Amino acid sequence: MAEAKLGPVEEINRILRENRVSEYRSPNLKLGMRPLEFAPGSARWAWENQPASVLNPFGTLQGGYLALFIDEMLSTAIGSVLEAGEWAVTAEVKISYLRTVRPGPLSGSARVVRRTRALAFMEASLSMADGALAATASSTWAISKA
Repeated sequence: MAEAKLGPVEEINRILRENRVSEYRSPNLKLGMRPLEFAPGSARWAWENQPASVLNPFGTLQGGYLALFIDEMLSTAIGSVLEAGEWAVTAEVKISYLRTVRPGPLSGSARVVRRTRALAFMEASLSMADGALAATASSTWAISKA
């Protein structure tokens, strides 16, 4: 018997669970963001070269693009623990920008702190090349069955 075709959410979650970073797709990868590792309940990412389009008039990274990078980390961390037929959306996010971020190598990670049947509590951090913490985030995700 042929295996049933997976829907887009289930296929993405399977890619995350199986740490198949080379197969992960997102329009945001065009900005230079790239996943390094997916593990159960966590994700590590890098953003080594940012395009000029993500800079504000002061030549620093615009906070909305940092939020987008953090969202990629959070979404891949939660996706790695979703079961077949489940999907999750951001219910709440708080980002603390700790310093100005100039163009250059960035790294970040996100993890699921606690997951219930209907919610996931998460955290993320973003660091610059010198190891200085640039931003932290806490987030709550709502989990639903398809």
